[in-house]
Amino acid sequence: MLRFIKSVIKSILVTLISFIIIVLIFIAIGLSSSSEDVEKIKENTILSIDLSEKIIDRTSEFDFDFSSLNNESSSIGLDDVLNSIDKAKYDDNIKGIYLNIDMVSASLATLEEIRDKLLEFKDSTEKFIISYSEIYSQKAFYISSVSDKIYIHPEGIIEFKGISYEGMFFKEALEKLEVKPQIIRQGKFKSAVEPFMLDKMSNSNRKQVQRFVNSMWEDIKLGVSDSRNLSDKELNNIAENFLIKSAEDAVDYKLADALQYQDQVDDSLRKKLNLESDVKIEKISLKEYANVPNSKKKKFSKDKIAVIFAQGTINSGEGDNENIGSETTSKAIRKARKDKKIKAIVLRVNSPGGSALASETILREMELAREAKPVVVSMGDVAASGGYYIACKADTIVANPTTITGSIGVFGVLMNLEKMMKNKLGITIDRVKTNQFADIASPTRALNESEIAIIQNQVEMIYDKFITHVAEGRNMTKEEVDSVGQGRVWTGKDAINLGLVDVLGGMEDAITIAADMAKLESYRITKLPIEKNPFEKIIEDLGGQVRISIIKNELGKTYPYYQKVNELMNMDKIQMRMPHQFEIY
Repeated sequence: MLRFIKSVIKSILVTLISFIIIVLIFIAIGLSSSSEDVEKIKENTILSIDLSEKIIDRTSEFDFDFSSLNNESSSIGLDDVLNSIDKAKYDDNIKGIYLNIDMVSASLATLEEIRDKLLEFKDSTEKFIISYSEIYSQKAFYISSVSDKIYIHPEGIIEFKGISYEGMFFKEALEKLEVKPQIIRQGKFKSAVEPFMLDKMSNSNRKQVQRFVNSMWEDIKLGVSDSRNLSDKELNNIAENFLIKSAEDAVDYKLADALQYQDQVDDSLRKKLNLESDVKIEKISLKEYANVPNSKKKKFSKDKIAVIFAQGTINSGEGDNENIGSETTSKAIRKARKDKKIKAIVLRVNSPGGSALASETILREMELAREAKPVVVSMGDVAASGGYYIACKADTIVANPTTITGSIGVFGVLMNLEKMMKNKLGITIDRVKTNQFADIASPTRALNESEIAIIQNQVEMIYDKFITHVAEGRNMTKEEVDSVGQGRVWTGKDAINLGLVDVLGGMEDAITIAADMAKLESYRITKLPIEKNPFEKIIEDLGGQVRISIIKNELGKTYPYYQKVNELMNMDKIQMRMPHQFEIY
């Protein structure tokens, strides 16, 4: 108890101090921005990229990152990463890119977009890309493989071992707690409910998971093969037999070019820059470079393309940076539809799904928007189940080859807590009601056969509506949609062959397609939903961060499990979503 009180007091003090610091920072920013111009890039500068921060779709217009005050990792927007690499192509002061990447906090689809941008940089300029790290995780190596030269520390390692999937299952934990999950689903591949029913993957789920991890692995090998001039057979042999056990192995098998220490890498960079051995190398980070004006000036245009970001689980009500709220997202789409200066809409979806009702609300606004102007969807790491539902009626759907999509299925889940409350807590429930279904879906008793039939009917009706929407949006029959539906998950590369996706590409490709559809030669990007002003955001964060900080201090490494359980207890009864715990390594 004393530890808990100390944790509360500590969190409150940190919050108060943080607030004072933030106010002072705002004052300092205001003074400096009014009196100083943006610093220019020095000649012979290298753009240094490390990708150690969490990569999210959207860069906040509010520069100060509160997460750093709560011992959390800061983040950078994918849009800033892509824009900075693009900007470096035309900046005469930027002579090349230095990749210093070890661990990456991003999924494969996001990395694909960054990697493709680096390839574009490499192919369209005579500037260099050099990579160095002590340790290359597999994702880090995938990104770094585009480099002209890959250097590794003599005692370092490159990870190249294939892809694995891990799913978390709660069946035995629920049994120990005497909690009985009551599940109704439509779709034999609808694996989102399996963590509550089974202690391992079903055969059908294992089949679909094996297919999409194979597809991802093929995509990684293809990229590395092209960049490193190694065959698919050679790469698969390296992974299958775990041949990279040392830095020397990495060079011997041509995954790296040379063993070097940092000072030797610096010498290599100086040669590229034609510098003397004692001259300092000028480097600028992605975050710093994001604030530098683009040397390739664009003509001002009154015409705009709205990029609407929809990231996280889909819920009813207001959303935030980690959750899609039906009200927030619908309002953003509606605003873009009614704004005459906005000529096209790009919806960036990065969601495993969520509430069926909230998804339907968002889809309605997408239908209305499509009647008014071109609507394009850009799929991020995942746009599955409810995430696909809100995307299916766009004019064009763009996905990365490793985007996880599909999962066209519906399920209902209710937890019966009766035995847990009685046997674990000594709480019993008695009830009085006016009609037989007055307490349907109560968590304190089991569903009866009539109630199961009612909910099953609701699930089937929503599934039928789901495949009807997809059939209408994708110009397919309901039978065709059902054959690739049933809750089955696909990669973007598979989805394009099935008619669920139109184009393989990233967010920038989606924007280009939207511009072409709207016949725009010049345009500006406007990002939606509109962010709250900084002080509103701070006040919200202060309240939320205190609570989160206390819980994290108490739960430690088990906090992610708490998040999953909390999400389960607060979600709508009928869902369109991917599995709760979904990790690919």
